[in-house]
Amino acid sequence: MKSRAIRLLSLSFSLLPLLGLSAYATSVNLGTAGNYAVLAGSTVTNTGSSVLAGDLGVWPGTAVTGFPPGMVTPPGTINAGNAAAQTAESDLTTAYNEAMGLSPTGTLTGQNLGGKILTPGVYFFASSAQLTGTLTLEGKPNSLFVFQMGSTLTTASSSSVIFINSLTGKPMNDPDIFWQVGSSATLGTTTTFEGNILALTSITLNTGAIIGCGSALAINGAVTLDSNVIGGGCSSGSGGSGGGGGGGGGGTTTVPEPGTVGLLGTGLALLAGVGGRRLRI
Repeated sequence: MKSRAIRLLSLSFSLLPLLGLSAYATSVNLGTAGNYAVLAGSTVTNTGSSVLAGDLGVWPGTAVTGFPPGMVTPPGTINAGNAAAQTAESDLTTAYNEAMGLSPTGTLTGQNLGGKILTPGVYFFASSAQLTGTLTLEGKPNSLFVFQMGSTLTTASSSSVIFINSLTGKPMNDPDIFWQVGSSATLGTTTTFEGNILALTSITLNTGAIIGCGSALAINGAVTLDSNVIGGGCSSGSGGSGGGGGGGGGGTTTVPEPGTVGLLGTGLALLAGVGGRRLRI
């Protein structure tokens, strides 16, 4: 009887790490793609005086036009059709699939993001996503926001994304905002944007659009720029790990799955049952 009780107690402790693993999903890790302000599959085209704080890359394409007058600020470099760009594209594809595979915590299909105040989570659009006006993201520093779109992401002119530190109530930068776009993304004229855009096809930034803390990363298609500023907006205290180029955030974080509470509740019930059986032995 005593040996059986010991075995049951050991089993109860062995459940604890399993509960922890089941309750959380791994977040988005950009790998070497986190060093890039801009990464494209086919071409990168720029008009005007765009400034990129991070690497610029293209693979398997090789064409980069408009630099200069566009500028990649040191220590950022241009990697066109080389091994570094190939590795970054591979890492981007992995990150894209990770973002797409996260379980949604909310569904926003058919809703405009403008005027919304959202807390950390994974937000799902079955098709396209539209932002007209201001989207406010509120959470602690390094909070994770993932937006999953079945097709396009489009922002209207002068739209904006703002991150508010819930501890201070003040705006700051968050390197852990990710936009997984099923086809192409278009930022309207003078949009002020935050986050890493991971697009399956292409990304277009219209005149004067800015990505403060983030990046424009396209897997298969082109990235088209027009007098834009990308990257460099991640404050040193924000905790991002975008790499030497200073592009988007590349760290690994976690987000609770929707079933977290249920899983923990089931685990506690199992442990309670084991404890009860032990007392009766």
